[in-house]
Amino acid sequence: MSTEHPFPDLTGAATGVGSLPGTDAREAAKTATGALEHLPFLPELPARGPGADMIGRSAGLLVELFAQTEPSGWRFADRPGRDTRRAHSWLGEDLDALEEFTQGYAGALKVQAVGPWTLAASIELKYGEKALADPGACRDIAGSLTEGLRRHLAEVRRRVPGAQVVLQLDEPSLPAVLSGRVRTASGFQRLRSVDRQVAEEALRETIRALGVPVVVHCCAPEVPIPLLRRAGVAGVSLDFSLLTDRSDDDLGEAVEAGTAILAGVVPATEQAASQSSGMSDPAGSVQGVRTLWRRLGFAPELLGRRVLVTPTCGLAGASPAYAREALSLAARAARSLVDNPE
Repeated sequence: MSTEHPFPDLTGAATGVGSLPGTDAREAAKTATGALEHLPFLPELPARGPGADMIGRSAGLLVELFAQTEPSGWRFADRPGRDTRRAHSWLGEDLDALEEFTQGYAGALKVQAVGPWTLAASIELKYGEKALADPGACRDIAGSLTEGLRRHLAEVRRRVPGAQVVLQLDEPSLPAVLSGRVRTASGFQRLRSVDRQVAEEALRETIRALGVPVVVHCCAPEVPIPLLRRAGVAGVSLDFSLLTDRSDDDLGEAVEAGTAILAGVVPATEQAASQSSGMSDPAGSVQGVRTLWRRLGFAPELLGRRVLVTPTCGLAGASPAYAREALSLAARAARSLVDNPE
């Protein structure tokens, strides 16, 4: 199934996954817009604390559902509290900064939110078990998130009128949700797997309701690419180092169907970069992408049009200097896929 909202034509483009280090919204927005000409993004700054982390930020987008932090993590509450107010405040700061650094900008712009299945696997119900254990709660989360994202996307468009908004749904827990590997709140057992058709339909309903190209990011092994494609995603974002030979067919079918591939190849931390030669060789950092492209039998001239380059995951664990370097490398590596596809 092809998506109703295809990925924009972003030949030679790179982008970030979402998070950046530090607590300065203006500095983060400057980095995310300055280093990435074709697909800048709205940064997340989890170092600020609960409400700025990926789960808290997305919980703050929910409509008529509220969450707060407990010693065990995030848990649903009866009414909005301090954590919800902080999430709203920090998102407002981030949007203010983004608006400042995108004056006059016209083009694609990416925003991120945690998807419904990772939210359900991460937030506890009031009685203490993960929301994933309750099918009704999962449906409520998906519906609430969809409405919250609709409002969020409208606000982004208001602040950046020239933006062609792309939404990234972060679903790192989706493979575990589908295979029954999500642990209960106690940690001693595992929750029953979610039926793949149920998971697919929830994603499809959210994607259809939003009216923008949607990318799903999953930095875990065994990304369910066929399921995501059937759900209508415009792109799949993944850590290229976690791919196996079994991924070839799935990726090949996705490319043939018009799905964009956001290839996570740039190390997300200094430590990982120290073990890679790609940091001094942008073209070399995407050599594995070229090799896969040849193996799949696609025309070289399509490579830079169908594959974007990203870090392997968010950059929250990096230094500010390295984060800037990583995004700059991703941009140069993406350009090399156009200039030197073979």
